[in-house]
Amino acid sequence: MKDVNILELIPQRPPFVMVDRLLHHSAAITVGCLKITPDNIFVEDGMLTEAGLIESVAQTCAARMGYINLMQQAYSGGSEKPKLGFIGAIKNFAIEKCPRVNDEITIAIEVVSEVFSILLIQARVNRKGVPLASGEMKISLTDIDSQ
Repeated sequence: MKDVNILELIPQRPPFVMVDRLLHHSAAITVGCLKITPDNIFVEDGMLTEAGLIESVAQTCAARMGYINLMQQAYSGGSEKPKLGFIGAIKNFAIEKCPRVNDEITIAIEVVSEVFSILLIQARVNRKGVPLASGEMKISLTDIDSQ
């Protein structure tokens, strides 16, 4: 997998970036990671909040789409910007434990189905192999450039 600056893949900008880099990408599975820093806007009392966990999943989905676009551009010579996407639904999202500052989490998303501009994914968030959260998310993709 090609190492890419995450800001080339996602529409979000600091301080709202909730994925540091992609670790793996295939047709069905994408894995990202995030090191929890004290200045993260979703950190409260030394822990990443539930909203931060959910946003890290959504941004890993965005990074997946950005990576696909980047690879297509490499073949076609285009210069498309990352597109905006929106969380359409969250289902059966269970949070076992929130990570602490200085923890690094991995966010794995598996594409369950993709119909037109709606993506259904199954997400798993881990810290050192220990499950922290899991659930389903529907993402609605747009044709709107992020910048």
